[in-house]
Amino acid sequence: MKTLRFYNKPLLSTPLSNRLPHCVPKHRAIIHNHRLLHQRNLSKSSFTAHCSIGKTKPITSTIRNMSVVATPTDQFFLFSKSGEQVIHNSMTATSHEPAIHSCFEEKTGTWQYIVADPSTNKAIIIDAVLDYDANSRTVSTSTADNLLAIIFRQGYQVERILETHAHADHLTAASYLQSRLLQIQGIRPPICIGKRIHQVQQLFAAKYGIPTDEYENAFDHLFEDDESFAVGQLTVNVMHLPGHTPDHLGYQISKNVFCGDSIFHADIGTARCDFPGGSAKDLYTSAKKLLSLPEDFKIWTGHDYPACPARCEAVPWMTVGDHRERNKHVSIDVAEEDFLTLRRKRDAGLAAPKLLDPSLQVNIRAGRLPRPTPGGERLVSLPIQMLCDAW
Repeated sequence: MKTLRFYNKPLLSTPLSNRLPHCVPKHRAIIHNHRLLHQRNLSKSSFTAHCSIGKTKPITSTIRNMSVVATPTDQFFLFSKSGEQVIHNSMTATSHEPAIHSCFEEKTGTWQYIVADPSTNKAIIIDAVLDYDANSRTVSTSTADNLLAIIFRQGYQVERILETHAHADHLTAASYLQSRLLQIQGIRPPICIGKRIHQVQQLFAAKYGIPTDEYENAFDHLFEDDESFAVGQLTVNVMHLPGHTPDHLGYQISKNVFCGDSIFHADIGTARCDFPGGSAKDLYTSAKKLLSLPEDFKIWTGHDYPACPARCEAVPWMTVGDHRERNKHVSIDVAEEDFLTLRRKRDAGLAAPKLLDPSLQVNIRAGRLPRPTPGGERLVSLPIQMLCDAW
């Protein structure tokens, strides 16, 4: 079977110089001739997010001066039946524990996180989602804008934007958020990922024909294994958790680990390992590394796929103890060989993620969009499979 590629898929549409980073004024980006509606404007004094609690209504938050310390002790919920975004919960934090806002994007089943030090209001963002509709090839920022609404409402200053890995099932909003935060807080938070992103970038740049200068140095900081850094008075420890992908990281903050797509909730098990560089054996080792932590530690997952009637609501975390007892893939009762057999058999029957091609092409660029063509269009490659001989 031979594979051919074509490059005539427009990605974006309309003048986006005031919405998306790296868009040149007077250049237009195309999304299948559908115009993006700019429903929100950000200023340095206020931000309006359209969310819904039963129905859509505006919620306006005023940005507080970043020098003012405000401890986020209240719960903040944004519910959306349309799948736009759900703010699941905000933890009441002490000076020794982080405030955690867990934000669920329903269309891709992705958990995003804002983690803050309540004593200084310094914060990080983990695995933010850029909205993408595959049918119309429309990019929009509703989900990322809701993250900004929380940040501004709480008076946080974002110091870093973190990726657990190069995602293959959704586009990252890292670059968009970086651009907006630079405008609003006056500080450009670096986009960070693990050092093994280089091998992922080189692999998929060759596959999709991406010029080197569009992905080289796209990320501002590459973490070493076991590196640590501060967010206010909090310490973040970087954990290498390979298996799903070779570059995969987790971030430990106090008694919390943001594990990305390494392990999922107990009724789901673990993430697939059939991507290039993935390894079921490595994933088993990573899972056991997580489950060797104290049993009261919380593991905050990167995705959730609740299935009614067994479980109808997405949940952001389970404890290490929960996983040890009940995780159907890596509980204490599951031997390594049994896991390897199960994981490989399951992976062999999985279809490719729906947003695989656009996700990888944007995500190895750290969320930057492809450079416009001379005609002003931004294009992504879409591989096709030949079921006959090429001509």
